[in-house]
Amino acid sequence: MPHPARILAFGDNVVDCYRDRNLMFPGGNCVNHAVFARRAGAETAYAGAVCDDDAGRLIRAALAEEGVDVSSLRIEPGQTAYCVIETQDGDRVFVGANLGPSIIAPSPADLSRLSQFDAVHTGRSSHVDAWLPRFAAATKVSYDLATVHDPERIAKVAPYSFLIAFSAGGMSRREALSLAQRARTAGARWSLVTRGTDGALLAGETGVFEAPAKTVEAIDTLGAGDTYIANVLVGLLDDRPPGAILENAAEAAARTCLMRGAFGHQAPMSVDLSDMMSLDEIYRTTRPAKMPAEA
Repeated sequence: MPHPARILAFGDNVVDCYRDRNLMFPGGNCVNHAVFARRAGAETAYAGAVCDDDAGRLIRAALAEEGVDVSSLRIEPGQTAYCVIETQDGDRVFVGANLGPSIIAPSPADLSRLSQFDAVHTGRSSHVDAWLPRFAAATKVSYDLATVHDPERIAKVAPYSFLIAFSAGGMSRREALSLAQRARTAGARWSLVTRGTDGALLAGETGVFEAPAKTVEAIDTLGAGDTYIANVLVGLLDDRPPGAILENAAEAAARTCLMRGAFGHQAPMSVDLSDMMSLDEIYRTTRPAKMPAEA
């Protein structure tokens, strides 16, 4: 590729709130992806929505400081999305959240930008599945299904995916390989399954590639999976050898585990948590972004 890979991350954001430390950090799958892909050498942009509050200003400032293009970041009324997190033995546990204004449909301006990028990254937390055909018509799509391994959902997303990613900590190698191959059969060009301390595997047209995890004394695992996906996408767009891509991704994910928050930029927590919802409530009540015909 004659120029650095260009990636647009579209969708979710939050501030991750650590109540026990009275700190908040910018985060969310797509925000994290934009930052980690930028750190991996890509040119990145983020399109999403925050509010004009301390949390929203923190997200915007952190992205700008990391060199991410924020020209498509919208400012909406209300309170910026947040997620409440506890750390238990170095592993992050999600306690509750409120997605605020972060679930949005792409605007005509967002859609017109897509062809300027080598890939667009989004995922299950952004709730824009109805827009994937439009995304895929303009550029390559990277999609994070996280812990969703449902064959029906995979069948809907995989046909539009250049890269589809899953989080599968605790899954056996045989199960992970089956999951990766299921997504490939459904239409994904590349399928990545991260397995926490058991490493990761990447399945594509040229075979299946694997790499062990890098062992570290983790402070906080938040953002490690996003780091891995971002580095794999950048490596694939740069046409690097898959084995080397996984090695680099494992090293980057290990570094992420050595800091609190997904990618740093802490600030004193300034979020009203009175409207916090459980994760079950969020998954049950969150409506997808407007369908293309409605937007």
